[in-house]
Amino acid sequence: MKKLSLLGLTVLLGACQSIQPTAKTSLDGEVFYLQRIALPPTAILSVSLQDISLADAPAKAIDEQRGPVKGQVPLAFHLSYDPLKVEPNHRYSVSARIEVDGKLMFITTENHAVRLDGTDPQPLKVRVDPARY
Repeated sequence: MKKLSLLGLTVLLGACQSIQPTAKTSLDGEVFYLQRIALPPTAILSVSLQDISLADAPAKAIDEQRGPVKGQVPLAFHLSYDPLKVEPNHRYSVSARIEVDGKLMFITTENHAVRLDGTDPQPLKVRVDPARY
């Protein structure tokens, strides 16, 4: 009877271990611009990790960081994603923008592709350029 109870507990513990949530992986980086100007204290930084695989559809956001700018460039960011949901045949990109009082000041103008397979350089350097009106 004791062996049967021990066997039942072992099976139960094994099942509990397989139900644990998957660990998220992170992508860390810095947003920068080349202009020699300081950002005002009201500046807001938005950085997003997107699936850009479908050319005729909007990009699908995987994670986004948005908040007030703390300090000056380079501006650090931290994005998280579930590595089990990364599709090997999909394309992923990081984009950033800086707004001041609701007006776009800087935005990414180049594709900052990431693989999300653990080989991406960290910190990832994302350049933003002045918005054109």
